Formats: sequence, C-alpha cells, structure tokens
Amino acid sequence: MDFSLSVEEREIRDWVRTFVQRELVPLEQEVLRRERAGEAGLPAEELEALQLKARDSGFWGVQTPEEYGGMGLSAVMTALLEAELGRTFVPFRFGGSADNILFYANEEQRQRYLLPTIEGKRKSCFAITEPGAGSDAKAIRATARKDGADWVINGEKTFITGGSEADFTMVFAITDPEKGADGGVTCFLVDREMGWRSEHIDTMGEWGPAALVFEDVRVPESQILGELGGGFNLAMQWIGRGRYLLPARAIGSCERLLSMAIEHANSRETFGAPIADRQAIQWMIADSGVELEALRWLVLHAAWQVDSGLDSRHAQSIAKLYGGQKANEIVDRVLQIHGGMGYTRELPIERWYRELRLLRIYEGTDEIQRRTIARNLLKGHVKVGGTLG
Repeated sequence: MDFSLSVEEREIRDWVRTFVQRELVPLEQEVLRRERAGEAGLPAEELEALQLKARDSGFWGVQTPEEYGGMGLSAVMTALLEAELGRTFVPFRFGGSADNILFYANEEQRQRYLLPTIEGKRKSCFAITEPGAGSDAKAIRATARKDGADWVINGEKTFITGGSEADFTMVFAITDPEKGADGGVTCFLVDREMGWRSEHIDTMGEWGPAALVFEDVRVPESQILGELGGGFNLAMQWIGRGRYLLPARAIGSCERLLSMAIEHANSRETFGAPIADRQAIQWMIADSGVELEALRWLVLHAAWQVDSGLDSRHAQSIAKLYGGQKANEIVDRVLQIHGGMGYTRELPIERWYRELRLLRIYEGTDEIQRRTIARNLLKGHVKVGGTLG
C-alpha cells in the first residue's frame, strides 16, 4: 500500500497549514477575549473576509461538486484539511458549502436555497433534534398539519448548530402519525421570516447552539424538500454524510496540544532537571503519540471507504468513538503536564478541554457509537477483520 500523498495533495494540505498559521492562529487571543466578554467566535464580517481571502486562492466549497463552483475534493483530502483547521480553536470553515440533502432541491428551491447557500449569501441549519428526541431520531414530536394548500408546523427543536445565525432551516416534522418515521416524516425548507424563532443555549464550550420554536408556522406545499414522507431517509443521509470529519478535526487539535506538551516538558525544570526526564511525563507523551497516530489512520481509513463507494458507517462510528475518547484523554494529559498553568486561561488548553468534550456527545454519543458497532458485529453485518472491504 502506498500511503504517500500526491504532489497536488501535499500542496493543498500545505496551503491550508500555512493559512491556519498566518491567518487564524494570530486571532486566538482575540477570540478568547470576545468569548470572555460574551461574544462568540469572530465577528461575521471578519469571518467572511477570511473566507473570501481563501476563495481568492481557490479554496471555496471544499466538497461542493465542481459544476457548482466548488473544489470537489475527495473524502480523504477533506479529512486532511479538517485536521489542519483543527490546529486552532478559531471557529473557521471554508465558505461555499451546502448541506448534502439540499442537493435534492427542485429547480425553484435550488435558485432560492441551494445556490445562494453555496455562494455564501444564505445560511442554513439542520433541525431534527428535540428535547425528547436526540440520538433516537424516530422519536420526534414536531408536527406539520395540512391546512388547505399549506402546512402548519408546531414544535420545538434543540441543540441546533447555526440556529441563531441561519435565515432558513431544514426542519423535520411528522406529517402522517400513522406511518411513523418511515413514510410519516417530511423535511420542510422554512425561512426565518415565515415565523420561527431561535433561542440561544449556553453551554460549557463555545459551540453556541440554539433552540428553534415553531408556533403555527405556515408554509406552502412548495417548501417540501424531497418527497412528502421522505424526511427520515433524508435525515439519515445528512447524519451519515461525514461523521469521520469530526474526529478528523480533533487530529489537528491533538497535534497542536501534544507539541505544546513536548515543548513545555523540555523547558520546565523541577529538582534540577527537565520534567521530560521523568518517566511519568514520558509515558503520557508516548501514550498520546500512539493514540494520535491510531486516530489518524482510523479517520483516513473511514474516508478511504467513502471515496471507494463502500458502506463506511461502521468505520466512521469507530473513528468517531475512538476520536472522542482519545482526544479527551490527550487534552487532559497535556493540561496535567502543564500543571497549574494548564488550568489557567492564560494558555488555550482549558479552551480545548471544554471544546473537545463535545466530541463525545454531538452527532452520536459514545454510547450510540458503541451500540452501532456492537450491533454490526453481533448481527454479522460486519465481520471481524473484514473492514477493509
């Protein structure tokens, strides 16, 4: 097997690494200052300016098909780019992307939603999670009732990423209670101006999700995305679109954190010698290095399966579970190596400590990933040692 990158792949990766180092890392202290003042991330105009600067170099719509003006990069290449972006906690993503299920839009919807989203003129959010329906997507209670030529939506969604900033949402509601999830759930494209509202949710990190409230929100039949009753299949396609990208970003975070730990261990002295000479520190460094490399290959293997057209759900669950667990262990060790300074806000370690904790919860908790992995093995969907396809 040849694990080396092509010249073009290396050039793309190196450009992103340079962009992160030159454009994003210098903004870290400003991001921390804003967060402590109750302002999340970067100002919208500053984020847009950074995205346009990247666009000038061709980085727009990383996974968006080329016919829509994107780069159309492979899953493996996208994972490598996410790892580079993970080297900083500055909340940045390349512009020009749209949720994968938006490509099911009809021609009118493409003009109103898909193309403006790719162009960066509109912002969307995916709304399926509810107070009583998290990992169990089939337990949603939001309803859409037919009233003449319109549908009237009622219900609440929670922990919606981008819900505070979005001007339209892809919301899932029950349209036929008797059919249940399979055939009874529909996805609607709903503009904010149609009447739904968002409420910010405070979290221990800086994720900034929102609750979306629908009270008799009336939408026309033309706002259905896909087919009536086809919402659950769309939701599963969205959820499975790229779970490997979450631990991919953690790779970069862990690389930066481990580098900080190594530098500190070599410079910090106790009892007349660097703490790098202490076996307790050496073992923490060694364990972190091994786990980081294992995570890298689990993520790339899952991405390779995606590129190869294989069913990658099992591999993605493994990468997601391992990534969440080990990223949290690594940041904990790095904080421990830094001692009291690691616990302060003078260093960014505590910021990563809070942020990486989320990786074990969102888009499928550790427990859900274990359930999926165990079920696949116990039912024979995946054979032991047979994950190479």
